[in-house]
Amino acid sequence: MENSSLPNMLPNLTRGNNMFHGAITALITPFSNNQLDEAALRRIVRWQIDSGINGLVPVGTTGESPTLSEAEHKRVIEITVEETNKAVPIIAGAGSNNPIEAVDYSRHAAEAGADAALHVAGYYNRPNQRGLYAHYEYIHNNTELPIIVYNIPPRAVVGVDVATMAELAKLERIVGVKDATGDLTRPIRERALIKKPFSFLSGDDVSCVAYNVGGGNGCISVTSNIAPKQVVEIHRLCREGNFVAAAALQDKLFALHSALFIEPNPAGPKYAMSLLGFCSDEVRLPMMPLLDSTKETIRNTMKALELI
Repeated sequence: MENSSLPNMLPNLTRGNNMFHGAITALITPFSNNQLDEAALRRIVRWQIDSGINGLVPVGTTGESPTLSEAEHKRVIEITVEETNKAVPIIAGAGSNNPIEAVDYSRHAAEAGADAALHVAGYYNRPNQRGLYAHYEYIHNNTELPIIVYNIPPRAVVGVDVATMAELAKLERIVGVKDATGDLTRPIRERALIKKPFSFLSGDDVSCVAYNVGGGNGCISVTSNIAPKQVVEIHRLCREGNFVAAAALQDKLFALHSALFIEPNPAGPKYAMSLLGFCSDEVRLPMMPLLDSTKETIRNTMKALELI
């Protein structure tokens, strides 16, 4: 069977909120002497846009949000909005296990000009499903931006169940999910229950093609910090239903995906970005500089892909 017939056979795979789709970069936050490097951040954002990226996420986990001050957090969003200048949608990291703080970050993101807010489930508090629903409902009812639910049980300990996600989707401005559960049945099961346009975004570069086969719209990507054009191409192929070619390109990038996560994120991506000349490889405690062996693996992988 020819690939060209796939889009007609799989009409549901492209449904969703088209505003948030494709390759969306979870931006690193560059530092210089432990201070926010504003000039480097501007260079990175401009390069991402020039590379054809479909969206940007400032101050997510990859942006070291847990160790940014409130002022730094807000400044990163402001700079990203300024440099993007409406070229692509911005989903601002605004999550907190304290819903009052999450509301404050969302309101600032709206004032700064972001297009949506990414909100993680209630880490450390470990709420049950009723508590998770109430957390998101409170944020929804006290803010104005569209909300992307960040479902990442490995970091948050708790996860948003399929049934809870479907209930959350009934709230007007909950418009999508960043799914880092590792469960590739999730988009299939959630699409069966969610009856409105909804963005199903993978949170895992390694499995993003399979996630898209199940009905996903794209990926909030770490690897696109380093190889934006290639990650954009993967998701363009997926939108066209050419999953065979998308999987082949994903296979080509597999070694890079793996190398970037040998040690805790974002130490790997930051070192890779330093090799590209965009910023230093500085991370904040408790993140640590990479071992020399990890640096060598990342460097060799990037050379093999002709990224450096």
